[in-house]
Amino acid sequence: MKKIKSHSLLLLTLLPILSCSDDGNGDNGFSSAVLVGTWDLVEVNLSAAVDLDGDGQLSSNLLDEETCISGTLVLKDDTTYQYEQSNFNITAITNNQYYVDCFGTNSSTGAWASDGNEIAFQGSVTLDVLQLDGNRIIKNEDNELPGVESYVYEKRY
Repeated sequence: MKKIKSHSLLLLTLLPILSCSDDGNGDNGFSSAVLVGTWDLVEVNLSAAVDLDGDGQLSSNLLDEETCISGTLVLKDDTTYQYEQSNFNITAITNNQYYVDCFGTNSSTGAWASDGNEIAFQGSVTLDVLQLDGNRIIKNEDNELPGVESYVYEKRY
């Protein structure tokens, strides 16, 4: 009974997202079957380029500068998911210098649904609704410097 209530709540939560979709997926839409699989974090895009590793090369992708950050999102065909990603803080020091502190892991599980253009996640305030763009799943943020603008995941093959 508890499982039925949980799935009913998920359906009611996701229905507005799913009801706004077109009848067809269009050129950019994804079917749920295509989304099933493991998606790896490939970019953590910052609002400004930084050189955290001291190699003289600036990058706005934090993964180019810091090795302690990783993440995966597993979408299962039974519409459940598993999410795990490194926790980190970015701190401004002086003279456009920044420090990244990695600590622990953020993880969650729950149910997911997609309209072909977005994926909605039940059970996680961290994920909420993510955008589909090409072969990527994107979580947009609205943080100021030196903040994260987006997290980008690509499907593992």
